[in-house]
Formats: sequence, C-alpha cells, structure tokens
Amino acid sequence: MSNKTLELATFAGGCFWCMVKPFDEMPGIEKVVSGYTGGTIENPTYEQVKTGTSGHYEVVQITYDPSLFSYEKLLELYWPQIDPTDPDGQFFDRGPQYRTAIFYHTSEQQKLAEASKKAIEESGRYKKPIVTEIKKATYFYEAEDYHQHFYKKNPEKYKQERIESGRDAYIKEVWGEEYAK
Repeated sequence: MSNKTLELATFAGGCFWCMVKPFDEMPGIEKVVSGYTGGTIENPTYEQVKTGTSGHYEVVQITYDPSLFSYEKLLELYWPQIDPTDPDGQFFDRGPQYRTAIFYHTSEQQKLAEASKKAIEESGRYKKPIVTEIKKATYFYEAEDYHQHFYKKNPEKYKQERIESGRDAYIKEVWGEEYAK
C-alpha cells in the first residue's frame, strides 16, 4: 500500500496538446489531463471552448507527488513553455481560450506562483510586461478523449503543430534547446 499524498496543479499555456509532453512521464507526475476551466458553461465541449465565448481556458491538470516533484519544479517547467507576454493567446492559437494562466489549488500554490511570476518579471528575460494571470482554480472539465496525450497518439501531427505554431522556435530563442519538446 502506498501512503503518498498527491496534489493537483493546473496550467493554461495555449493549445493543451503542446502542454502535456513537457510534464508527462516526469518522476513524481502521476498523470497529465487536458481539459477546460475558468468558464461558465458546465461540461463544455471542445467546439464550445474553441469559439472563445465560453470563458474557459484550455488547460492541463497535473496530478503529482510533491515529495518527488515539487510545485516549484512544475512552475520552473511551465514558464519556458509559454510566451507570458502575449495577452491574446499563444503563438498561432488566438483567442481568450488560449491565454496563459496559473490556476492555484491552495494558498501555498498561490504564494509560490506569485513569487515565480515576480522572479520572471525581474529576470530581464522579457522586454514586455508579463500578463500571465494567477487565478483560483475552479471546476475542471476533462477534454474529449481524442485530445488526451495527443503527442503520443499523433506524433507527426504534434511535431508539425509545434513547428508551424512558432512555439518551438520561440522556446529555443528565449530559453534554449533543452526546453523545446
């Protein structure tokens, strides 16, 4: 029997297809699920969320063992995956459903997220203001099955999506080759 205590972390970083792989299969990460949060529609569909009118963000919800992989480490992985200065979406995905946000589940997560955002702001890495929001987590809705672990189910399309979107080029330019997944 295992007595480990698992926690949740929820991050919006544009297209959720591109946000799973960087976190998936890391030691202490139990699962990464693509889904929707932050909006007003119950049980939203991808078709509803992609219109940009539902209020929902595309997110990944990560179940992790904090004794093996800390929330701080999750934040360290999160920031290099996004352009935190873009208020209108991420890369070629435009609209409010593709904005960046950290959804905290505890007051400790909120404190750590705010500290990490401040560190990013003060790092000098970005010339424009950091617009990534830090918001209280609300109800999470799992996305349709075909969205789950898209990078494994459709590796060629996933790779092409990252290249065409400009995400990989951006990450390499701002953070370096080791962060581009």
